[in-house]
Amino acid sequence: MINNENEILKNLDKTLKSIREKNPLTHCITNSVTINDCANAVLAIGGSPFMAEDAEELEEVVTIADVLVINIGKLSKDQVEAMKISAETANKTNTPIVLDPVGVGVTELRNRTTLDLIENYNITAIRGNISEIKAIAKLVGVIDENNAAKGVDVNIDDIITEENLSANGELIKELAKKLDTTILASGPIDILSDGETTISIDNGDDMMPLITGSGCMLSSIVGSCVGGSTPLEGSLVAILAMNIAGEKARAKVEEKDEGTGSFRAYLIDYLYKTNAETLANESNIKIL
Repeated sequence: MINNENEILKNLDKTLKSIREKNPLTHCITNSVTINDCANAVLAIGGSPFMAEDAEELEEVVTIADVLVINIGKLSKDQVEAMKISAETANKTNTPIVLDPVGVGVTELRNRTTLDLIENYNITAIRGNISEIKAIAKLVGVIDENNAAKGVDVNIDDIITEENLSANGELIKELAKKLDTTILASGPIDILSDGETTISIDNGDDMMPLITGSGCMLSSIVGSCVGGSTPLEGSLVAILAMNIAGEKARAKVEEKDEGTGSFRAYLIDYLYKTNAETLANESNIKIL
């Protein structure tokens, strides 16, 4: 258990160095809408992306991978089968699994797929927006009610604020403990918990949700960082790197009077330029 923010900040350099030295092979089963951005984000943070979905090769791929990322953003029967084969192999080889439950709570297919993965496989980390995390909490009986997400976006009533930060922190901590996993709920304020240590991260920029794939990119780099570190520390480096890159990309866009297309490119640029000193100096984190 981590007891204070200074202890966290001291470990950032070691964690980031471990990730980049290992160059973790990050097997992503993700959606076709964002697959290119996910691959580039993994490369930028220091991982090595591998996007395989054909059932014929999945066992071989997962066996050599350092981490498996499962993103349910654009489901098909073949993709669901690929997820199950990969998750089963990952559990046999003790390969970490990161789950992005995109749109869970919106359709029965997404609910069934998410529950199947959570109940039948050992999931190392879950990264979703707070509406998705609350939907999972309802599915597994941690809470009674949740607000439906707006498609793949967070419901406005769920958005994490200073006023509800403590309550949301307790919910995420309880869910992480029940599922024996690490959970990262991302939004204007992010919350990260492994069931023992719970951290809020108040970094990022409101332009990030205006490009397609920022959440998928984050889940992919969470994968790389978990593949090269521990679930809690890896997830923290990933969210800090993404959020601070977003802040810097926004500043660059405003400086040059540009828009969301340029923001997307700058976001990957600043992910690539991530260093521990910047993360430590510019992070705004708090133990809850």
